[in-house]
Amino acid sequence: MTSFTDLGLIEPLLRAVASEGYETPTPIQVGAIPPLAEGRDLLGIAQTGTGKTAAFILPILQRLAAGNVRPKSRTIRALVLTPTRELAVQIDDSARSYGRNLKLTRATIFGGVGQNPQTQALARGVDLVVATPGRLLDLMEQGHLRLDAVEHFVLDEADRMLDMGFLPAVRRIVAALPTDRQTALFSATMPTEIEKLAAGLLRDPARVAVTPVSSTVDRIDQRVLFVEKTNKRALLSDLLRNRGIARALVFTRTKHGANKVAEQLAKTGVRADAIHGNKSQNARQRALDGFRRTARAGADGAAISFCDSEEAPWLRDIEKVIGKQVPVDAAHAWHDEAAAAAVSSRRKPAGRPGQAPGGASRGRRSGGSGNGGGFNGGGRRRAA
Repeated sequence: MTSFTDLGLIEPLLRAVASEGYETPTPIQVGAIPPLAEGRDLLGIAQTGTGKTAAFILPILQRLAAGNVRPKSRTIRALVLTPTRELAVQIDDSARSYGRNLKLTRATIFGGVGQNPQTQALARGVDLVVATPGRLLDLMEQGHLRLDAVEHFVLDEADRMLDMGFLPAVRRIVAALPTDRQTALFSATMPTEIEKLAAGLLRDPARVAVTPVSSTVDRIDQRVLFVEKTNKRALLSDLLRNRGIARALVFTRTKHGANKVAEQLAKTGVRADAIHGNKSQNARQRALDGFRRTARAGADGAAISFCDSEEAPWLRDIEKVIGKQVPVDAAHAWHDEAAAAAVSSRRKPAGRPGQAPGGASRGRRSGGSGNGGGFNGGGRRRAA
């Protein structure tokens, strides 16, 4: 079995990885770390949760440490471009943990907060910057940083960049990079526009495609609980207090519903916070701090959907998308037989074991209505 020692990492990084409790690298780490550590470009096709952050951060830190160059004012040596603030913070946290034994400087660049701390860090020069496209371009146009000294460039979650409309900004940033650099591009999917982008960015890249042994759907223990709309919050409180769920992410249909669910849980003694678009960036980040999603890097967990009679069609849509019927959990005090019957009447015999008929279609998550919908819970942590 491959270990991190087998990947050619230097001792300070191995100590940091061991301190995090990581023993076995994930497939994307096994495939990506050696070529990146050698200075090659890389195209990585991997879903989030496969451990790709460590796959590019560890070799970048190693090459930065080996270079032993101090960045000049307003320049950076390595740039990781990512679509969201939350992901930027997560990557920076990983870089801090893995680089704890190295004398390298870091900064995160994102919008929604004052720019002064960011510009002050850039004024001194930074070894590693993790940034979102919009704020990075703003600071470039204001003259607070230059990209002509970048040695290593990572474009993370390229397909999400495309979905969020960031590709024009990405191309402007790439145009400001030196041609003599190392580049890595990671994407869960490869639509035509991302293939064209990769072809223009990468030079003779190593290619690593990771197909999980089991899909996220298979790693998650999925269940549906039929319950009347008015009883959803009571059922949610009971599950969180009495079924040994240490951490849970609860989805509701509306922002107001998220607030009400959090308030109701707090009244029953469950520590909870709401996160949605009406919250400030800082409030959203505080809610996320210390909370890690399930099914990342091989961990597993549970996804539980609350479904009332009106939501039966949505549950069928979900089953079409995932290709299987969601098992019913009727072992609770609020089981709604009418909702269960409504879903049962819509189900057809599966074409083969474990697969629902009808093919894939876009569906909506059941259990919203502002009353506590589906939620994920549990999960064990491996290298991010």
